[in-house]
Amino acid sequence: MAAASGYRSLLNQALPAARLATTAAGVGLDANYARLLPSASSVRGLRSATVPPKELVIVGGVAGGASAAARARRLSEHTHITIFDKGPDVSIGTCGMPYKLGGEITSRDDLLVVKPTTLQEWFNLDIRTNTEVMSINRAEKEITVKALIDETVSKVKYDKLILATGAKPVRPPIPGIDLDHVYTLRTLQDLDKVERFLSSTSRNVRHATIVGAGFIGLELAENLHRRGLKVTIVERADQVLLNMDKEMTKPIRVALEENGVELRLDNALESISEAEGDRLEIKTSTGPFTTDLVFMSIGVRPDSELASAAGLDVSSRGAVRVNEHMQTSDPDIYAVGDTIEVDDFVPREKSYVPLAGPANRQGRVAADHCFGCGEARYRGTQGSAITRVFNVVAALTGSSEKTLDRLNWRYSKLYVHPNNHAGYYPGAATVHLKVLFDPFTGRIFGAQGVGPKEGVDKRIDVLATAIQSRMTVFDLEELECCYAPPFNSAKDPNNFAGFVGAGLIRGEQHQVYVEQLDRMVDTHKAVVLDVREPEEFEAGAVTGAINIPLGQIRERIDEIPADRPVITYCRQGMRGYVAKVILRNHGRLAYNLAGGYITAYHFDLV
Repeated sequence: MAAASGYRSLLNQALPAARLATTAAGVGLDANYARLLPSASSVRGLRSATVPPKELVIVGGVAGGASAAARARRLSEHTHITIFDKGPDVSIGTCGMPYKLGGEITSRDDLLVVKPTTLQEWFNLDIRTNTEVMSINRAEKEITVKALIDETVSKVKYDKLILATGAKPVRPPIPGIDLDHVYTLRTLQDLDKVERFLSSTSRNVRHATIVGAGFIGLELAENLHRRGLKVTIVERADQVLLNMDKEMTKPIRVALEENGVELRLDNALESISEAEGDRLEIKTSTGPFTTDLVFMSIGVRPDSELASAAGLDVSSRGAVRVNEHMQTSDPDIYAVGDTIEVDDFVPREKSYVPLAGPANRQGRVAADHCFGCGEARYRGTQGSAITRVFNVVAALTGSSEKTLDRLNWRYSKLYVHPNNHAGYYPGAATVHLKVLFDPFTGRIFGAQGVGPKEGVDKRIDVLATAIQSRMTVFDLEELECCYAPPFNSAKDPNNFAGFVGAGLIRGEQHQVYVEQLDRMVDTHKAVVLDVREPEEFEAGAVTGAINIPLGQIRERIDEIPADRPVITYCRQGMRGYVAKVILRNHGRLAYNLAGGYITAYHFDLV
């Protein structure tokens, strides 16, 4: 109870005197405040009697290593904390480098999140940059390090060791992969090389090729286009952003094409070779073309050679295996960040998800546990991510439909397309949301969103929180979000998702998914009924649909066959839903097309 009393003492100092009440126990808090205090057993920061390590060594900086070091210093002023990094920097904004190439970030120094001298001054850390850790002697609890400037070799003892060695860009073994002007973008030194090449007055750089259409690849495409280059993206898969379900990536694909970026999907890179005029020839499965420079952006792999050589357990793909405290198979060695295998938060399967946010949290957990906090646990990674491609934002969290299909999980899904804020307020734009959930309990498994620059992020952030809290679509119905016309509608997009999802479970919604449409028409002779206005119908419609506007349904009910299923749809779903209700109330077997015309468009069915 001593810790809880300490918390109460701090609260007593902060609370206004008018809110304090004297009790027999002398706590000094009224019941309303006392009930908010954590019990001693629940305070995550409580430490056991474990003796703090005298020597804490951290290999690697950036998100995981730097966070671990800063947290460790806050926990102990007396531990000697050393960070080794192979490069000249410790904490850099790797994710910001595409934006530096495009000029949105104007200064290279802005990418130095925290300079080594600042870490030394603020946290009294022993920072050793340009130093490579060569090996780990677990029996002697020491590492061998080499200073890369003068190549001197020395040994350093540790009580606890945290590995934050990160990841390396994947470079497939194809001809020409090591030619000049074939780049990866992982360090500031990589960025410097690209900047020098693009800025060279002796060359006329006009065209860039990006291999890989993931987050970094698409951000590079936008920023190289911003810099004035023609851009081609080569992607082996049939879609961009493989972490997302294909239909949700259609707006991104359209944005790229509208801005002149050439997309070569279903295209495997076969070789790179030198061409006339100091250019490069790219050979793909569909033919060759020439370019000035190539970015390899097909993903990363764990930089785990140090751990593997030390005999620590690694996965089949080379990721270091850790427990919930971030301990490796050696309890005195921890690992965090892009080098480790994690638990996927939703299906609880082992996965590899290299992201900065999780790496920061893992660093804190590792530091806490090093200093005796047995309650410090990492709950898993759910893969929350976001990107902007020109004027379109795409974000996701939790499991995709592809993942749930692979796991053979039962699930339902919904599509909604509301505005990002009140429709009558200038600038309203559509947010496309897809939510996957348990068809019986309603627990949310995953979500994806695509739309304008404003509005997608906060909806996916709310859904990410909902997944962490194991909330359901019924909870989404009850969300109370901030509302004013410039920011939201009275019913938030996530409320709409809750209404649809809960309605599906309750049996109030009768939906047909786009993928089921052909079978319904071919096998069951279903009638596809477009209930939009005639001018909307003429601008584009689902193949084979007939058009009766919603306002005319009742008076034209006899035109709709009574002996065949009817599938209604509108632009977003609402008018289609109302039409479906009217038809069912008139004895028709009616269904609403999930997500309406917009979702059919995303599936390339219109």
